[in-house]
Amino acid sequence: MGRISGVDLPREKRVVIALTYVYGIGGSSSIDILRRAEVSENSRVKDLTEDEISRIRSIIEKDYEVEGDLRRSVNMNIKRLMDIGSYRGLRHRKGLPVRGQRTHTNARGRKGPKKTVGARSKK
Repeated sequence: MGRISGVDLPREKRVVIALTYVYGIGGSSSIDILRRAEVSENSRVKDLTEDEISRIRSIIEKDYEVEGDLRRSVNMNIKRLMDIGSYRGLRHRKGLPVRGQRTHTNARGRKGPKKTVGARSKK
């Protein structure tokens, strides 16, 4: 069982795909890690030796910020923006899109379900 940074990697998947299950490691960084650890991208997680897993683990611990530490730093950055009252921080605080998207229509994922206004029945 490949366990890296507190995440169980799926045994049947290729290593290059399985590493992306760790928060903070994407496709290109996964390829980079495997090249530096001298592990084949096509090998499966179940076929890795303990030595290969330990090489991958040491590279990730040394050079990458992943999982809990990365989540904490991202949340601290958002909190800092909200505390200083920047435009982006205000958008985070109000639960609106932060990066300039339109909100007249769309943005339902960020704003939540639609709230119907008006249209009360007459007595």
